[in-house]
Amino acid sequence: MSTTNDERDLLVRTVRDLVAKHAGPEQVRAAMESEPGYDRNLWTLLCEQVGVAALVVPEEFGGAGGELADAAAVITELGRALVPSPLLGTTLAELALLAADTPDSETLEQLAAGALVGAVALDPEYVLHGDVADVVVGVADGALSRWTEFTATAHPTMDMTRRLASVQPTTTEPLAADPGLADTAAVLLAAESVGAASRCLELTVEYTKERVQFGRPIGSFQALKHRMADLYVKVQTAGAVVEEAVADPSPTTAALAHVTATEAFFDVAAEAIQLHGGIAITWEHDIQLYFKRAHANAQLLGQPAEYLRSLESEALAADVTS
Repeated sequence: MSTTNDERDLLVRTVRDLVAKHAGPEQVRAAMESEPGYDRNLWTLLCEQVGVAALVVPEEFGGAGGELADAAAVITELGRALVPSPLLGTTLAELALLAADTPDSETLEQLAAGALVGAVALDPEYVLHGDVADVVVGVADGALSRWTEFTATAHPTMDMTRRLASVQPTTTEPLAADPGLADTAAVLLAAESVGAASRCLELTVEYTKERVQFGRPIGSFQALKHRMADLYVKVQTAGAVVEEAVADPSPTTAALAHVTATEAFFDVAAEAIQLHGGIAITWEHDIQLYFKRAHANAQLLGQPAEYLRSLESEALAADVTS
């Protein structure tokens, strides 16, 4: 089922309203410090009222029959507020199960309802919400396997808004050929980075309008106006690149999205730290959370330099064959 722009806009507004009501700064901190690492009540609301976990699952398996773009739109919105959520891992697990010749309809229905949490082990040492996942799929050597029994140990992380765990399988069963989950993960993570970068920039612009030096708000200085404009262009460009990658995921588009979004988020967060001054690195301030997420996103699926090298190799190979 194809989603119209109006339907997707409504989806985004609904998620934004729920996040504004249930995921303010204090609630985000409470969620990241909780035992599961996310707010179960908010997760239930998002799943029951909006159906965020059902977006990529076909209707025949209890889902909404939506598109990857719908999940990306929601993940972007959750990224704006750094909402701790198992949505990314659950979405990837659903896509993995759907790659099977005969998908596990019962598990898919439960994942789509938010009753189960999913995770995909691209790197078993760093699995998103791996310690609270009910369904884990491993990715290795071009193949997917269902980890029917596994052990998980949570990692202490710099970015406390995102739970990571080491997950090791004890019993596995073959699932399907890998449809390119690492590329899909990179695209969705890039979408999240765009959302977070956008909000981080908004907070910084707001602060420069309030902070006064030499009798004037610092945001009125021409040099800062140019810096804010440059960052705005970076974020908008990253958003456009991610949008193209969502529409046509591939190793190339995923790499471009990951590099562009990661760099935009990193640059915005670094500038935010500079302009906020010492207050930015205090525990009570939100900017330090964005700064940590920017660093974490740049490492989670491989550093941007690795993606750049793959793009360079692809370009060289194309030159040779042309």
